[in-house]
Amino acid sequence: MGELVFFYGTLMAGFDRRRRAGIDDRLRYVGRGAIQGALFDLGLYPAVIPAPEGRVWGEVYEMSDPATVLAALDDIEGYRHDDPDRSLYARARADVTLPDGSRAQAWVYFYNAPLGKAPRIPSGDYLEHVKVR
Repeated sequence: MGELVFFYGTLMAGFDRRRRAGIDDRLRYVGRGAIQGALFDLGLYPAVIPAPEGRVWGEVYEMSDPATVLAALDDIEGYRHDDPDRSLYARARADVTLPDGSRAQAWVYFYNAPLGKAPRIPSGDYLEHVKVR
């Protein structure tokens, strides 16, 4: 398996952001997966921060052209490799549990700004959360 990326919010299927970014044809769906973290509702989109006690559900994709895909995602997520401290999201590798129970490393965008009063999404599943909010 090639390089993986994990989406937990508006880059998942059912939203239009990947198509608009022109990267859909460079992504192959692997399946649902989970990472350790805490998921928060920022209003228009969610945020994940690393947290040992939480589990966040999302979608795992294999990238056919990682450099192009990650450049487009960095732009979407406000990640600047030359100034990570001032980035809205920070890109990092994290362990993801795959649909068959195995684990792999995937790129994840973790929120890198104050959460304010953003409510935590207890289920860790943004798709489930937007259906009921």
